[in-house]
Amino acid sequence: MSHSILLPRIMEVGRDACQKLPTILDSLGIKNPLIITDEMMVKLGYVDTLQTILKEVQITADVFSDTMPEPTASSIESGVQQVRHQEYDGLIALGGGSPIDSAKAISILGKFGGVINDYKFPHQVNEAGLPIIAIPTTAGTGSEVTRFTIITDETNNEKLLCVGMGFMPVAAIIDYSLTMSVPPRTTADTGIDAMTHAIEAYVSQKRNAYSDQQALAALRLIGPNLQKAYHNGEDEDAREAMMLGSTLAGIAFCNSSVALVHGMSRPIGAFFHVPHGLSNAMLLSTITEFGISGTPERYADCARALGVASFNDNDDQANMNLITYLKNLNIELKVPTLQQFGVQKTDFDALINTMCEQAFSSGSPNNNPRIPSLEEMVQLYTLLWAESSSDDVSTS
Repeated sequence: MSHSILLPRIMEVGRDACQKLPTILDSLGIKNPLIITDEMMVKLGYVDTLQTILKEVQITADVFSDTMPEPTASSIESGVQQVRHQEYDGLIALGGGSPIDSAKAISILGKFGGVINDYKFPHQVNEAGLPIIAIPTTAGTGSEVTRFTIITDETNNEKLLCVGMGFMPVAAIIDYSLTMSVPPRTTADTGIDAMTHAIEAYVSQKRNAYSDQQALAALRLIGPNLQKAYHNGEDEDAREAMMLGSTLAGIAFCNSSVALVHGMSRPIGAFFHVPHGLSNAMLLSTITEFGISGTPERYADCARALGVASFNDNDDQANMNLITYLKNLNIELKVPTLQQFGVQKTDFDALINTMCEQAFSSGSPNNNPRIPSLEEMVQLYTLLWAESSSDDVSTS
């Protein structure tokens, strides 16, 4: 059985890779790019740095910096309008997953029109929009190497999963020096997001031999370095490993798929504005424990790749170690519970059925090694709240 593998056409990897931006633009014939970013990237001086690099080759790049965390249909609208009314021939997406996801949507909507709802899964967006050069500044979402974007439709609080070759950046610049200033909370949330990508890609029912190797390589980099990068943001070796691990995890899930954690995570983000990586972290140990029976040997491989089990441990022992590790990781990285995040139980309970509907409609839960029934998903959401109130709840 063959598998389609999709990657950016160009990838520059390593410290100061941003210096290659003019060469990349030249090779793609882009002369009038728009930088899509957020206010934090402007404040940190990263936008200035890019503009200075471009001025050396006589390129003046306009900037759209109004992207929002967890982008919405309305937050990208002014960017779409700017693209429609100017003669841009490419987009430079600078920032975390939100600016990159925003740029992907702006690329397609700016060229083809319509609203983001027109492009939601299961629709496949294979038309080429404006070419995107993605420059991630967090080690987490992997959006620089994926054919996905997530945009919230705020009219009904639904995170829309949009899929297709049209969302794949033509180039990615993986420069870990841009992550050195990322604060500990974001380092933790994006790092667990990357770990979730790798684990889900490896256990997904859409996995293949290619995605398997990327996922395991990602876990080998993330396992020993996530806590190091969290506790000491100036640890260059840890930052470099996390950046590469995040990109490999992105390649893995782009060419396999995510599964139940992501399916259940998106509605939590849409309704309660929990950052994506954080809602993944809240769910990961519970959903892993639920899914292990579907493919115990694969979860055990993940435990060994992360370095929390040895090759002498049998699968049962490795999986026990994995669950313990994931629970302890949340404690060490100070991942808040839903309750600590400020979610009200009455609001949560009232929305559980809607969240289940949205999770299933995204398609991701059906990729899980153990696919939950509606009743089981309700139970998993309920359990997530129970774990907000107690640390000793088990999924057994």
